[in-house]
Amino acid sequence: MIKLDKLNQLSESHGELRPGHGMVSGVIALSLGILCLLGVIAFHFPEYLTTPELRKSYNVDIIRKVMLAALVLSGSLALFNIIRGRARWLSASAFVIVAITVLLGAHAVPVDPNFPDNTPYIGLDWFILDLLGSTLIFIFIEKLFALRKDQPVFRPEWQTDFHHFIVNHMVVGFVLLATNLLVHKLFGWAANDGIRGWVAGLNFWVALFLIVLVADLVQYWTHRAYHELPLLWRLHAVHHSVKSMDWLAGSRQHILELLITRTLVLAPIYVLGFSKQVIDAYIVIVGFQAVFNHANVSVRLGPLRYLIVTPNFHHWHHSQDDEAIDKNYAAHFAFLDYLFGTAVKADRTWPAQYGVVGDYVPNGFWKQLRFPFTWKG
Repeated sequence: MIKLDKLNQLSESHGELRPGHGMVSGVIALSLGILCLLGVIAFHFPEYLTTPELRKSYNVDIIRKVMLAALVLSGSLALFNIIRGRARWLSASAFVIVAITVLLGAHAVPVDPNFPDNTPYIGLDWFILDLLGSTLIFIFIEKLFALRKDQPVFRPEWQTDFHHFIVNHMVVGFVLLATNLLVHKLFGWAANDGIRGWVAGLNFWVALFLIVLVADLVQYWTHRAYHELPLLWRLHAVHHSVKSMDWLAGSRQHILELLITRTLVLAPIYVLGFSKQVIDAYIVIVGFQAVFNHANVSVRLGPLRYLIVTPNFHHWHHSQDDEAIDKNYAAHFAFLDYLFGTAVKADRTWPAQYGVVGDYVPNGFWKQLRFPFTWKG
């Protein structure tokens, strides 16, 4: 039987989860069960719940096999915990969700591909695939190159960051629509066919370097404005309130900041007219680096750390240490901070403490969503 009160408490609490009591395996079973259930719902309503660009790229047969494996694993973990008497309320909830998923057709739901691409949608498939991919890749990397080896996967406040992850990924369709509309309305006048033609004709690697450089220059000054303008800082403080750095920490971002930053960064990319291949490669780079640089990994890259943003470089940006305040703004190229005089100068390799000085940003997704519009603290 699903214990809604306990599940709600689990989703809202901010304590870490340690292995040995059935909670970690129970959360894994529940998460896999929910993802499979969402996948089945997406199979039933693909025109409204899947991303048009993404559904043209992945193989549905492979997705079905992955879903079947996830269902078997989720059900097995849940059943094992129920038999062993470990966190039965949690595992029973997972088992019920697996059963509902099976009743709805599980991995065998037929999908009718004949529907228009221009229907309004929620990117449910993007959320599922990105969560699974990010979890498998980055938790593996964190365990292999851990900076703080005693930090658990389900560390304090993981629920808050997971809520941000869910919302910011589920509204991907809205974000893309809104940012594209804003870019065309605000910056369409600046597009020049001559410049766009020259950029489109550049060598792929030259164009890729240029798009990352241009985007990071905009990112640098936008990021700096978030720190130096009090009104914008209220938005950005939500991102800085995370106290434990890992792959999920970068997801803590206010939706308004997401819209503002993406609009400003996409503007020069649109105006300059980069090719689709270059933009796709840039999206892969920014997607990986945004997660990796928040990860709990001990990576510095030797002398290259003065050129490229690494986890070490960005961890300092999230530090409460005096020498790190309002420093290390770049997202891709560290040399921009050295060029503009905002690089951290410290006699230690890693910062001591993360978060906002004064710790005045509340915990919890909904509280953080409201925080920029309150004026206490």
